[in-house]
Amino acid sequence: MDRKQRYKSQDVHVTCIVPVHNEAECIGHFIEELDRTLTGLVGKRSLIIVDDGSQDDTVAVVKKIAEKIPLKLIKLSRNFGKEKALSAGLDHVEESSDVTILIDGDFQHPLTTLKKFLDKWTQGYDMVYGLRENRRSESFVKRLLTRTFYEFMSKLSEVPLPVDAGDFRLMDKKVVSALKTMEERVRFMKGIYAWVGFKTTSVSYQVQKRYAGKSSWSFFSLLDLALTGVTSFSSIPLKFWAVVGSLIAGISLSFALYMVARTLLFGTDVPGYASIIVSVSFFGGIQLLSVGILGEYIARIFQEVKRRPQYIIEEIHNTNG
Repeated sequence: MDRKQRYKSQDVHVTCIVPVHNEAECIGHFIEELDRTLTGLVGKRSLIIVDDGSQDDTVAVVKKIAEKIPLKLIKLSRNFGKEKALSAGLDHVEESSDVTILIDGDFQHPLTTLKKFLDKWTQGYDMVYGLRENRRSESFVKRLLTRTFYEFMSKLSEVPLPVDAGDFRLMDKKVVSALKTMEERVRFMKGIYAWVGFKTTSVSYQVQKRYAGKSSWSFFSLLDLALTGVTSFSSIPLKFWAVVGSLIAGISLSFALYMVARTLLFGTDVPGYASIIVSVSFFGGIQLLSVGILGEYIARIFQEVKRRPQYIIEEIHNTNG
């Protein structure tokens, strides 16, 4: 049977990965609603809840709800970040699963979109990502910086990154298999999704109001994620500063030749203190900036060559059977 026939006969196994961090107030209700939604869509479903070092009662709430709803809880030993939590979930997807869906546990990703995802999958798409229709709940500065970053990355990266697309997406089993082969320690998942390729489309959705709690993403964590994206999927910054360095060296050589010729023809002028300070400050700033960019790439290489595990699992609580 093809995908459409299997879906109609509810012969499709769907796995949902839900990364959580301090979601005790809403995760129980979310799991119930997610399970109810999947029950009406597919024949077999598996839930993987990845706790990314929560400090509240998230784990206890998930274990309590697991007494009536089959699921697998993966408790990480500390907070490794959402990218690593998603990776942990993907590594534990069963081979029998036809489709894997990544979704947040705070109700901002509408459950009604899951049917649209599956409809696109039956049409032959291997990856379907959610595309935010608006970001009005975010500040103007954050919206501006986010859009600027993704447009910037689309021009720098070897693969285009869609603006306003996040981790909310459906992936066919062959996409998940490809993702499992990606072994880098410093992970920028949105870039990895794009890099593996496959037939991809989008589904628009309205970001819903957070059910409870607040986002654990800070400005600095978002900045670090942006730097990871740039250094993981583009070498353009290094090439750019190589070009800048070459231009500055060429200008400096030309100026030196000019000064030699001028001195030979007209003699030596009294040097200007201000021009020396400006020149030294300018070239010093250029050098520090270029060294800083180089340092970011070296730091990523340093993290990769240590070959530490991406995450450490403290406990697995499985009632999936």
